[in-house]
This record gives sequence, structure tokens and C-alpha cells, in this order.
Amino acid sequence: MEHHKLNLLELLNYIDPSFLDYQEWLNVGMALRQEGYTASDWEDWSRRDSARYHPGECFKKWTTFEGNGITGATITQMAKENGWEPKRKIEDRELDWNDEIAGNEDYVVVDSNWIEGMEISEPAKWNPVQEITRYLETLFEASENVGYVTSVWETEEGEYKPTKGNWDRTAGELIQALNESNGDIGAVFGDYKPEAGAWIRFNPLDGHGVKNDNVTEFRYALVESDDMDLEKQNAIVRELELPIATLVYSGKKSIHAIVKVDAANYDEYRKRVDYLYDVCKKNGLKIDKQNRNPSRLSRLPGVERNGKKQFIIDTNIGKPNWEEWHEWIESINDDLPDPESLTDYWDNMPELAPPLIEGVLRQGHKMLMAGPSKAGKSFALIELSIGIAEGAKWLGWKCTKGKVLYVNLELDRASALHRFKDVYSSLGLAPNNIDNIDIWNLRGKSVPMDKLAPKLIRRAQKNNYIAVIIDPIYKVLTGDENSADQMAHFTNQFDKIATELGSSVIYCHHHSKGTQGGKKSMDRASGSGVFARDPDALIDLVELELTDDLMKQQEGAAANAIYVKAIQEANYDYFDEHVGIDDQQSVSQMNNHAKRVLSPDILEKVEAEINQAVDKVRIRSAWRVEGTLREYPKFSPVNMWFQYPVHKVDDTGMLKDIQPEDEKPTWKKNFDKKKKSPSERKKEQNEALELAYESCTIEGTVTLDSLSEFMGVTPKTVRNRIKGHGGFWITNGEVGRKPDK
Repeated sequence: MEHHKLNLLELLNYIDPSFLDYQEWLNVGMALRQEGYTASDWEDWSRRDSARYHPGECFKKWTTFEGNGITGATITQMAKENGWEPKRKIEDRELDWNDEIAGNEDYVVVDSNWIEGMEISEPAKWNPVQEITRYLETLFEASENVGYVTSVWETEEGEYKPTKGNWDRTAGELIQALNESNGDIGAVFGDYKPEAGAWIRFNPLDGHGVKNDNVTEFRYALVESDDMDLEKQNAIVRELELPIATLVYSGKKSIHAIVKVDAANYDEYRKRVDYLYDVCKKNGLKIDKQNRNPSRLSRLPGVERNGKKQFIIDTNIGKPNWEEWHEWIESINDDLPDPESLTDYWDNMPELAPPLIEGVLRQGHKMLMAGPSKAGKSFALIELSIGIAEGAKWLGWKCTKGKVLYVNLELDRASALHRFKDVYSSLGLAPNNIDNIDIWNLRGKSVPMDKLAPKLIRRAQKNNYIAVIIDPIYKVLTGDENSADQMAHFTNQFDKIATELGSSVIYCHHHSKGTQGGKKSMDRASGSGVFARDPDALIDLVELELTDDLMKQQEGAAANAIYVKAIQEANYDYFDEHVGIDDQQSVSQMNNHAKRVLSPDILEKVEAEINQAVDKVRIRSAWRVEGTLREYPKFSPVNMWFQYPVHKVDDTGMLKDIQPEDEKPTWKKNFDKKKKSPSERKKEQNEALELAYESCTIEGTVTLDSLSEFMGVTPKTVRNRIKGHGGFWITNGEVGRKPDK
């Protein structure tokens, strides 16, 4: 093991296996295996729970733990909850992948080390009937069945254990019997053993048993701690404002708080009890986890236990119900700032964050780049990384110079490194500040964003990055991208990174299916509108459709530029005297001039260079960059070319009049349709259907709805086109291609 890692075996000294449930015990084993320990280590620790330990069980389970994902952080957290504190020197070395960032403990209300205890006094007048009646009236409706136990059995060690007891009478029946008992509670409940006391179940039952399945209302939970003074227990549960229905002295070394949880069902009960116990632990109460069950027994007041009385200390204290208590706990631990008066800052405004990308994004803010496939989004983000590292321009905008972390989730390590070098070369920039760029290669190792964020923060907090670029986010996306609340949780992780590191967070996302030209820039990103509303800057790329005439013009311009350079180098006097401005716009004229001036071998090299340049022109695409900004005025659209591997702004203005698909006025679209013959329109529709089908097969089964979304038409239109095409079948909304005959 590496010397800087924690010794998890030492941490296990803080964790008692007898206080863990089965899953928590398994988690310890999984964590030990994940961190390179042995099954013997797990078994040695498990022996401490003599009641549940079975020789050889650890070794049987051990072989099933491969790739479980549970790490040593699980053991670290358990140890912390039981009093272990990390040594200060851990802060002076590089953090490991699974180390945790120390921070404020959530849900801490009281400091148990300083709180003064509250004395508990026995009732001045001992009235067992009154004690039990008060308990029943506080917790139960008259018609609800109550479970109680007065009979016991004795273990070999001489310890008294309760039997299942009784469950067939209602609270109303018991109260009536008590009122008629003339003080003889044994006549009502059965005689109990004074050395053992008696018990009662605090949730109502169905009258058929005492298991969790027999609980009819998940109304209360038991909070009990045996590890501190009674007076301190009493003080802490009160300081925590727990919504306590009854507070009972057990007759020994603990008090039993019957807490209102008012859960709708068993699943909600478990969640609320876990939350309740977590709050109690963080405030100094070490809870017995075996008390979680809703059918659990508690101590019955009004009886004696080995010479001491079991009695009610108090009823209905703390917050009146679970909802108010939960809201109170959350509110005092929300870490939110207090409201500020504008008058305090009117004449002394705080400084705005400096720009990262001038006119687009400030440092510490978030930016989303959205676009379709083939737009070169990853290359654009690499260009941005270089622009920040070198303090250069990016798509025409000046970048502030500083360190940047590029989180690569998609490319293998070698490809990512080569891309950076290729982009540097194509941009014509000298690598003067490549030490400003760090690349975190996570292909094949990525985790959901809510798990990745803290790991990223741990690695980045000492590097003073002014930007963190995450590419692409679909690799770490959690939840349904069309769900606003799930995507809000997802994008909140970017806020955490920006807040903790003080750096900008930049990420990219894909467009929804179908044509995008007719949409606003903030409506093009796939999924919930949260993607568009969350970032401080949204940069959107939409493709421009190039006409044949424009392509020929571009090819000619590329060829003529090479001819001009070659002729000037061969015979500048000839160029100056015979090559006019009009000639420089004509490929044929420039070819004639080249033949007159250049030798055959030079001419052959020039024409080969021209062919390469023309090929590059033919494979490049044109794009328009639009944006929605929160901190800056809206900028004019930026037109650019993407010629692998870089984007270059169009300085000629030839792209400004091109409209993306679907941006033409309605009358123009209709006019264009009229110019096509029925057979041409039919052919075009069939080709569009085939393209949509092939594209949708990437995601698996092709449906009518997916084709409709991709093509931007109604399902009815898609159905009609499928019938007209003749090469597809449709059944129950699923679409497939007919086999060739």
C-alpha cells in the first residue's frame, strides 16, 4: 500500500460491527477489498460481533465483491461518525482520489461537549395507572391495537429478554381496564418481573402480530442512547427540538424519546428515521441502530425495573410535528447568506468579476456550448483552452491568460494530446504557455457528475485554474435530460465547482434532433430548458448550407491565391505588369499566366498544391455562432469556417447573408416548393425518411415518434410518408425496414 494512504485497519477500531446492520457490514468488506486488504482483515474485525459472527462467512462473501464501487471513504466516514478525527498533516500533502474535503458538518445544532445536563427527577407521587394511561392517550387512538410485553425469558448469562407479548387489545380497552383495576396493573397487562421491567410497542398494530408488516401507522420512531449521562441525553434531545411525543426513563442508563415521524409508508419511514438518526449522531447522540424498526419495543412507564421506576419524563415537547422540525433543521444549516440592504452598497458597489472571454463570460461564471454533431465542438473547446493559456483570441474574442483544466471524457489519452498539438499548429500559435494547460483524461473512468464534482474539486483546488472545461457532459449526465428537477440537480454540480474553485466552468451539450435554423439559440439544446437557463453564457453553433456557387467561388479563391504567390515568387515584374485585379478573380486567366511564367516542374507542384487546397475547401463546413448572455449585451452573430482541426472567423463577409435551414420566410419556402415537380418532392421526401431512419437506429429501436422528432414533422405525416415509400413497415408505433426481395 502507498505510504500516504490511511490505514483502514486502524480506523476499524472506531467501528463496532455489533452496531451495524447487515448492509453496512457488507459495505465494510467491499471497501476493504477495493482498497487491497484481505478477507482475513475483514473476518478479524467481524469477530468482535460475537452474537452474529459465523466462521468462514467473510471468505464466502469476499469473492462476490469484485467491482463493487465501494471505497475506503465508506470506512473513513463511519470512523468519523464514531469519533475518529484525521490528523492535521493530511492537509500538507496531495489528496488521494478517495480523500474527502473537510468542511462544516451539516445538521449540527448543539455542541455536546459544552452543553449542560438537565436533571431527571422521579414523580413525586407514584401512580402506575396514571403513568400508563397518559402514555396510551398520548400515542394511540382508542381504537388502535397496542403491543406490550410483561413476560420474559432468561439467557445463559442471566439477562432477561422480552417475549413477543400481546397485541390483541386496543388502547381504549386497556385504558378502561386500568380505570377499573383499582391500581392492579398486573390484572390488566399480566404480572411482570420486577428485575426486568416491562415493554410496549410505540406504533399501532393490526391485531395479528408484532412484525413490521403488522404496523398500521408509521407514526413514531425510537431515539435511545446508552453512551452518555442521562442528564446530557435529556438536554441534547431538547436542544435538538426533536418532535417528541413522550420522553420515558428506561429505569437503567438511557431515556427513550418517542419521536413523531408521521411517515406515509414503510419506505418513507426508513428515510425519515435515517435522517433523524443522522442528525442525532452529528449532535453527540450515539444511537442504537437496532431501534430503527417501526415494531420496536420501548420501555413501558408505570413499572419498576430492578429497584428503579420506569416513568414519563415529559410529553409533547420540541417542534409540534416532523415537517416543522425538518424545516427548522434544514434552515439553520442551509449555509445561505442573510439578505442585504441595497442602501449599504449603493455608493460602494462590489467589483464585478473580471472577464474570462471579453464580452461573453466572466471569471467564476458558467458557459454552455451547444451544437450538432460535425460542428467540431471539442475542437472549439480545445481552441478555447489554448486561447486562455496563451491569452489569445477565441473566435474573435480576447481571452484572459491563465491556467485551464480540460476534462476529457471522450477521447483516449493519446488522441487528446495529439489534438492539442495539432490545434496549436493549425492556429499558428507558438506553445509558449503550454504549462497553463492541464488535461484530465477520464475516458472509461468517468462517474456521474455528482460523484465527479467533489473529486474534481479535490484535484483542482491548489492549481488556481481560471477555467475548467468539461467535454462532453453526456458522459457524466445523470437522470432524465428532459426532467427539469433532475437536470437542475445535475447543473448544480457546475455551481459547486465554480464556487469551490473560483473558476469558470465551461461545458458542451448536443442539439435536439431535427433542423435548428428556425429556433432561437436557447431553444436548440437537447433536453430540459434548464440547460439554456442555467449558464451565464450560452454559445450556440448552427450550420450554414453552402450553395454550389459559393463553393466554386471558395475553390477558385483558394486556387488563385496559390497562383498569385507562385507567379510573384517566379517573376514579380511580370506579375506587376500583366496580372490585373480582374485576372486574379479568374482561375482560367491565372492558369494561363502561370503557364507563361512557371517551368513545367514548378507548375506541376503548384497544381498539386491547388488540388490539395481545393480538397480542403470542399470538406470544410460553415457555421454561425449565436449567443444568449446574462452579464453582457447580446453580440452580433459570428460566422466562421470549420476546416479540420480549427475554426476560423469569416472575415470576408460572404457567409453573412446565408440563412440556416428553416430560417427562410414562409412565403419563400412555399415558393421554393412550387418550383419542384411532384416526382422531385417525392424523391426528396423518401431520401429524408431514409436519412432519418438510419440516424434513429443509432439509439436502438426506431419509433414513429423518434422519426417525427428528427424530421420536424407530425407523426401523421411520417406515417403517410412511410406508406408512400413502400420500403418500411410500421407496427404499434415501431418502424422497421422491409427485407429486400
